[in-house]
Amino acid sequence: MMSLAPPGAALRATVHATFDAAVSAAVRTAIRAARAGFRAALRIVVPVITAAMVCAAPASGAAGAPGPPGAGGRETQARLASPARDGGRWGWPLSPRPRVLRAFDPPARPWLSGHRGVDLAAASAGVPVTAPAAGTVSFAGVVVDRPVITIDHGNGLRSSFEPVASTLRTGAAVARGAVLGRVLPGHCGRAPCLHWGVRRGRDYVNPLGFLIDLRPSVLLPPLRPGSGRGGPG
Repeated sequence: MMSLAPPGAALRATVHATFDAAVSAAVRTAIRAARAGFRAALRIVVPVITAAMVCAAPASGAAGAPGPPGAGGRETQARLASPARDGGRWGWPLSPRPRVLRAFDPPARPWLSGHRGVDLAAASAGVPVTAPAAGTVSFAGVVVDRPVITIDHGNGLRSSFEPVASTLRTGAAVARGAVLGRVLPGHCGRAPCLHWGVRRGRDYVNPLGFLIDLRPSVLLPPLRPGSGRGGPG
């Protein structure tokens, strides 16, 4: 004679099976979401890390000199840096003097997105890119999908340009105004342009600060007659 399981046992078995299936589905969904988020994070982090590795490549002089104190605020400090105070004249990497298509706008934190250089309008694709100051080629190659050339100027300063087709090799010495390569299309869409970034040690600084004084102007009050300052009393 066949024995029948109590109704309660069958109900419990059904509940357990339903619960196990729901948990498995939830775990699979969470894993898929985590993988998707991880891949999205990689698409943001990898280019930043790669660019940092390029700029940190071994170079001559004091390229490894530490930046200003306070690692957490390096990007914020970069906004306030005034490279023009370092002395020495730099030149524009494009001729004639280019128009700035996108200004220097570093992020508040190193891991956030931002614009760690300037985009300069080129007259056309293929125009020559020249060294803004003398130095040594510390990197010449492809980063992700863009050809990049980096010049070590000494004193911890390095310039990077992209996209630039160059035949120079690492270790080549360049004088101010020497041709580094030629501008390639693609960085600014249809408009030919050159991206120029500068780092002092580990910190990004505004490249335009080496060409013009970016310090804010200070307006002095007008002199009053009879005050004893600059006029007859």
